[in-house]
Amino acid sequence: MDERTVPTNITPQRKAVALKYEAERDLAPKVIAKGRGHVAEHILETAQKNAVPVYQDKTLVNMLMALEIDREIPPELYKAIAEVMAYVYKMDKSHGQAAAARRLAAQRRRSSLF
Repeated sequence: MDERTVPTNITPQRKAVALKYEAERDLAPKVIAKGRGHVAEHILETAQKNAVPVYQDKTLVNMLMALEIDREIPPELYKAIAEVMAYVYKMDKSHGQAAAARRLAAQRRRSSLF
């Protein structure tokens, strides 16, 4: 391949941003981790291992990548982040209901064994 050849099989580097929000303590969500490539993969793996919902939005990730770590998101992003928080709340709620149903079924199985 010479300098004039443009490779067509290059995949864009993955990006990921992790947010944290404690309503009792924080005025707005904060960026707690961000990265590209291997760092992004590690952020996503950590989220998966800890059952943290992942919201995919390339435009929002690009905007959040510009923020410094441990800084609150600016007011201009509140609406977009509110959509993310609503998604996470919905996922947590459905995950919680599914977990409760599994616990109840397990309790019923155990009680029927005695």
